[in-house]
Amino acid sequence: MAVCSYTVFFTSIILFLLHPLPTYCNIHKTNRLLGSYLLTQPKSGTTITNEFVQPINDSAPTVFFEVTKPIETPKTKPYIHHVLQHDFGNTYGRPSVIANYTPPCHCRTNDFSTIVLEWKATCKGRQFDRIFGVWLGGVELLRSCTAEPKASGIVWTVEKDITRYSSLLLKNETQIFSVFLANVVDNTYTGVYHVNITLYFYPTGEKKHNHIHHKGSSNDLISSIPNSNADLILPISKSIPLNDGLWFKIENSTDIESKEFKIPPNVYRAVLEVYVSFHETDEFWYGNVPTEYIVTNNLTGTPGNGPFREIVVSLDGEAVGAIWPFTVIHTGGINPLLWRPISGIGSFNLPSYDIEITPFLGSLLDFNTHHLGFSVTNGLNVWFVDANLHLWLDHNSKKTVGKLLKHEIKPVALSSSLTFEGLNGTFLTRAHRSISSNGWVASSHGNITTHSYQNFHYKNFMKIGKDGNSQIVKQLIHMIGDISSKKPSSCCQELKQSKDFLLNLYSDELDQGNGTSFYVTNITLGFNEKKASKYGGFRSVKSSLKNLQDAQGVMIVENNLVINGLASTQQLYKYKDTKFCYERDISSSNYTIIHDKVGHKCK
Repeated sequence: MAVCSYTVFFTSIILFLLHPLPTYCNIHKTNRLLGSYLLTQPKSGTTITNEFVQPINDSAPTVFFEVTKPIETPKTKPYIHHVLQHDFGNTYGRPSVIANYTPPCHCRTNDFSTIVLEWKATCKGRQFDRIFGVWLGGVELLRSCTAEPKASGIVWTVEKDITRYSSLLLKNETQIFSVFLANVVDNTYTGVYHVNITLYFYPTGEKKHNHIHHKGSSNDLISSIPNSNADLILPISKSIPLNDGLWFKIENSTDIESKEFKIPPNVYRAVLEVYVSFHETDEFWYGNVPTEYIVTNNLTGTPGNGPFREIVVSLDGEAVGAIWPFTVIHTGGINPLLWRPISGIGSFNLPSYDIEITPFLGSLLDFNTHHLGFSVTNGLNVWFVDANLHLWLDHNSKKTVGKLLKHEIKPVALSSSLTFEGLNGTFLTRAHRSISSNGWVASSHGNITTHSYQNFHYKNFMKIGKDGNSQIVKQLIHMIGDISSKKPSSCCQELKQSKDFLLNLYSDELDQGNGTSFYVTNITLGFNEKKASKYGGFRSVKSSLKNLQDAQGVMIVENNLVINGLASTQQLYKYKDTKFCYERDISSSNYTIIHDKVGHKCK
């Protein structure tokens, strides 16, 4: 199961005993029509067809992976820095695992062109998927979900390009490196996660692409910062020691979590990077039904507030940006058989989202403390949110000044229509929001005016039938972003991007009696992303990425354990920029890769 779920199918005392604690990526059960489940071995005496989900070679650990493009690294030999090794057993309710961190050498940030974080883990037995986070000095470097193991064991590796954190990683002082992974080990859940974290520092040199097929790479959904990396990164997170992660927990639609901060007086650019994940009652927010449906049918334990969610970022109480999140499905989500060995998009490397707050620097450069806040529109328990504030410093000036010229943000235009009779019905939800800000900063680089624009469109169609036992969800989120900066006497630098997040879901439950149900699930999950950058009016860089998964599965669930099933997944990944192309067409069935074609040539 995914430690981020909650399902209302199994709300018996037995289920409660199976889930005594509320916080992983799955412990959470949610939705009467969606859920996360735990795979078990067949019971003795159970007749299993030869299609039961087992790999051909059950003696060796199975390699799980998320399909991404390879990381671009120099041909130089990297400095290898092993940071942490730990066995995450019964770690729920205990402090983060910490280690003292110092960089591998006394080097400058421009001595390295690429820095890669490698998470490698193994596990045997039975275990839910667990959400976890990795922080350095309170700055989050990686958020991920563990893979669900099997008796013969699994191994998975996540590689993430963390070069944007180079000023933090190369700071010549001891810092606290921390990992929080809340796991439970008992007679039922036996899997211990054996984890190694290693950093690779690549000195500057001619770049190449590492073609590592079974390893995750840089986060595809991240909004990269143009030009150089930040000079300083401030953590907008909780402080250790904690018996929890460093993220804030947003538990309802009125909950606002905030952090006080203060910036140096010579900042000339600021970008807020936000990490988001959703759990428990809102793990499957895109399938949550309207509250009117719940009230009319006198339902209990069914997540409501409809299917629309957004994270609102505020500065000193005023909204300055928004995030409409990608629908990450954790490795035990909906039907865990779909994500073996190919994991769901974003599940091993959850996306972070960038918000340009440079236009607001005029009010921040006053030597005073300020507050960054986070809330979730229509949110239910629970969302994990924290952020990193990336700051660029003017090394030729002790003080910069600025002014906000214009800021426009209106409430979300949200509309919904619903038609239902009893437990059967259809629901259509639409939303739109635009956010625009404009401001200037005067520094030794000149007087630079920065404009930031976000535009969002949302549509969710939902149909519930068979007296509440079947559900169809069709959701599309479309976003346009534009960030530009300009000096009075020169051309601008600009980053334009558009993203489409797609989710189609069909789920059907058939009650077999004796606490057993038969589930049929079809999922289409993916995104399209286009970026275009201009520098000084001379150089233009364009890139596009299409990443689409189709998955089909059936399973028999007894007391929240998958005892039999069959599943297959197909994925097409296509990336292209001005210098590099990467394409992968892959499919799997019952733990086995049945097709895998990789191409690097631009058509």
